[in-house]
Amino acid sequence: MTIIGFDHVAIPIENVLEMLVFYQRLGFTVNDSTPPFYSVHFGDQKINMHAPEIWQSESFTLRGPTAKPGCGDFCFVWEGSLLSIMKHLRTLSISVIEGPVERAGGRKPGSINGTSVYVRDPDSNLLEFMVYP
Repeated sequence: MTIIGFDHVAIPIENVLEMLVFYQRLGFTVNDSTPPFYSVHFGDQKINMHAPEIWQSESFTLRGPTAKPGCGDFCFVWEGSLLSIMKHLRTLSISVIEGPVERAGGRKPGSINGTSVYVRDPDSNLLEFMVYP
């Protein structure tokens, strides 16, 4: 038996509506049917998002004990070209805070094998979009 991948990750969020709209505009599918639990989906993965009434509750213990909004740091693989992700972000008026820059991704550990651009979401989580050749 081996681990074959991530199913989902979870983050606390502060700005529920802004976060859901932001991720939907990027192309994620949004599930807002079970508040105060939300999620955004891409491929076979998802990011669960816990609204303030969840992560601020002492009775909700299924989270990192120090998790606060803005604690996420995600790297997404962009299917298109570097030019297409830059154009997509520009069209959405999302500012690139760093990049394009060459990075070592998860596909060949230890070697520079992709190019990334970095942005922040409305809660200041770091989002990296990696393009592989």
